[in-house]
Amino acid sequence: MLIDVHAHLADEEFTKDLGKVIERARKADVKAIITNGSDHKTNVSSLKIAEKYDIVKAALGIYPLYAVDLGLREAAYPMEKIKPIDIDNELKFIEENKDKLTAIGEIGLDYTVKGKEKEQKEVFQKIIRLAEKIKKPIIVHSRKAEDDVIEMLNSSKIKKVLLHCFSGKKNIVKKAADLGYHFSIPTNVVRAQNFQLMVKEININQLFCETDAPYLSPFKDRRNEPAFVIESYKKMAEIKGMELQEVINNVWMNFQRLFL
Repeated sequence: MLIDVHAHLADEEFTKDLGKVIERARKADVKAIITNGSDHKTNVSSLKIAEKYDIVKAALGIYPLYAVDLGLREAAYPMEKIKPIDIDNELKFIEENKDKLTAIGEIGLDYTVKGKEKEQKEVFQKIIRLAEKIKKPIIVHSRKAEDDVIEMLNSSKIKKVLLHCFSGKKNIVKKAADLGYHFSIPTNVVRAQNFQLMVKEININQLFCETDAPYLSPFKDRRNEPAFVIESYKKMAEIKGMELQEVINNVWMNFQRLFL
């Protein structure tokens, strides 16, 4: 009953072999994969992928750097400039497809590129309002913007929050956990000490496992994919001093509560 709560199956890295990737996930006992959109192109693709493969669930979103015209599609060769996103039209598209969604994501704030923090917050606020309206969980990206993300979420009515690859300081992690938010631990937890510390500190009832495929692979020089999500489960069991099956059961119950 493995869950990969955050992947990017619409990424161009999977264009040639997505069917094989899904089949390997099935053989690895992955029961659900939430594929996250980041712009109109990947939102449309995410819906199509979820329609084609029964273990895939769609989350539609607007990646924060793409929202303010600061992003490049990282996996494309050559690097592809993202077309400017019509935010209001994209939010309308997400709302029109609300019955096909498991969550809204990937959304949030990213301050790694300076200059448009205010604009990012305005977009994030619009998305939060949409999530409140259509009553969907949100999958949140925060990079060098953790304080603002938690402040904005805490000011909202949203309770079903998954913080993806959260890298805030210990005090902000504790604040988010005390607010009842959930955290997804990527497969590179096998070597990333910040995620290992989060697993140690956060209650198992607030933890999920993810790949962020094709990124954050647990294996050096290998593309990540949903079949590898077991590596996050195994490391979590090791850190928590729990049986692997116990971790699997807990994450499955977390999935039922947050997304179903």
